[in-house]
Amino acid sequence: MNRRHALRHIALISGGLALIPSCDFSKEDILAAYENLKITATQKALLAAISDSIIPAGEIKGALDLAVPDFILVMVNDCFTQENQEKFTAGLQAFPDYAEKTAGKKFADLSSKEKETLLVQGLALTGDENPEGTVLAQVGYFLSSTKRFTIQGYMVSEYIQTEIIPYSLIPGEYNGAVLISDLQKPRVNG
Repeated sequence: MNRRHALRHIALISGGLALIPSCDFSKEDILAAYENLKITATQKALLAAISDSIIPAGEIKGALDLAVPDFILVMVNDCFTQENQEKFTAGLQAFPDYAEKTAGKKFADLSSKEKETLLVQGLALTGDENPEGTVLAQVGYFLSSTKRFTIQGYMVSEYIQTEIIPYSLIPGEYNGAVLISDLQKPRVNG
């Protein structure tokens, strides 16, 4: 190898190594699957924790087991207007601060009962004209949208429609001699 080439390569490598500490790798990447939303992986994890608090796993699968957070983000990305998408993402961004201010801890550190109380309080939020009231209104909008889409995504999932409440595309055969009191209600709670 030529000595000039070796010196040039060493200079390029040392210059590159000098630039690496100045690069900022701490910024979180935005998920590309939701082109209209600016959602990061930690925000998606927070949304998953909230939906899991709304419908936790028990004897039957919970919202997290059925990928309901993905359903929520797809519905917001595809069905909301741009103004509502901005309110949703602003509420999602403001929720960790609201949780820490209200409960004194991060949402992930709360017990299930504390999470439930925080979500009930957050669903009742309404806003004012001042900036703090606007943020509270965005958090309330985010939580109400999340609750609505969590329930919708859970109830239309394949697991619920096939194993818990068997879905019948066509109503059963007609039998006019059956009394209404003899009919069984579907098992909604497992």
